[in-house]
Amino acid sequence: MTQAHDKFGNVHELLDEYIQLEADLADPSIHNDQGKARQLGKRYAQLGPVIAGYRAWKSATEDLAAGREMAAEDPSFAGEIPLLESTLATAEEKLEELLLPRDPNDDRDVIMEIKAGVGGDESALFAGDLLRMYQRYAEKNGWKTEIIDATDSEMGGYKDISMAIKSKGVAEPGHTPYAKLKFEGGVHRVQRVPETESQGRIHTSAAGVLILAEADEVDVEIRQQDLRIDVYRSSGPGGQSVNTTDSAVRITHIPTGIVVSCQNEKSQLQNKESAMRILRARMLAAAQEEADRIASEARNAQVKSVDRSERIRTYNFPENRLSDHRVNFKANNLDAVLNGELDDVINALLEADKAAKLASSEH
Repeated sequence: MTQAHDKFGNVHELLDEYIQLEADLADPSIHNDQGKARQLGKRYAQLGPVIAGYRAWKSATEDLAAGREMAAEDPSFAGEIPLLESTLATAEEKLEELLLPRDPNDDRDVIMEIKAGVGGDESALFAGDLLRMYQRYAEKNGWKTEIIDATDSEMGGYKDISMAIKSKGVAEPGHTPYAKLKFEGGVHRVQRVPETESQGRIHTSAAGVLILAEADEVDVEIRQQDLRIDVYRSSGPGGQSVNTTDSAVRITHIPTGIVVSCQNEKSQLQNKESAMRILRARMLAAAQEEADRIASEARNAQVKSVDRSERIRTYNFPENRLSDHRVNFKANNLDAVLNGELDDVINALLEADKAAKLASSEH
């Protein structure tokens, strides 16, 4: 066996798994359990590009071997060898990328939380700007958005807001909301002249974004006896009551201390369902953080406190400039970015992550 075959020997196990999944999904009885069928379908879609990449590499390897054999017998074929070598090198590079460790959440949808931070009313307005930016980005990607819960600010914008972002149908690997948005978590800083500023001075404020992978019920075990559920009346800006019934819900998961409140819906049942979605997502994130900690694999934790000094990105309105401080990315089209044109900055972050993984895999 050649060194190249040794290098990709682990793909044979994936190939066996892929063939078995193909057979399982072709069995009509498997679809009696929709949850299991969906799980198998996700894994099948996830393996598809890897298997295609492996087959392309194998084909290129065989073509080069045949080309060299023919060139040894007839020198007129020697001119084709460089092209065959180039094709193999490209296929090998692609397969190496496909075999990099995957984020287990890359095929999931997202629950995004945006919270106003330092800067008072201006921060709440900026939180509203960020919400619209992500809604427009979702729309450009053909995703669905759903406001789960929101606390409005008196001057406009939001003190905090939770939004689900979901793929329509089965998304291609790497094109789901989580795969694209996972590096958006952290503190976003804005520099601009507020509408209320009469002197024309530039103010700096910040809003925090938290990205959670949406968990299915089968992903997280939540026992009813571990929950404390409180109900209360919803309130609007300034504290005035907007509901005469106890429709708002606060759920406390006693073992972890995670608390989730929802008051956006008119019915107590709908608010409870929304709160449970957020609770499951937070518990999944907490479990993964703990697993990473135990394995001593420090992940790039999202900033939990909304502090100017812990910013990941700055939106400078006077200069129409966006700067992402993690990858030194700069763009002078802030107006377009706020209209959902986020591909350039998101791709820069994804490329930096891929380069880091490739570098670590070589050591």
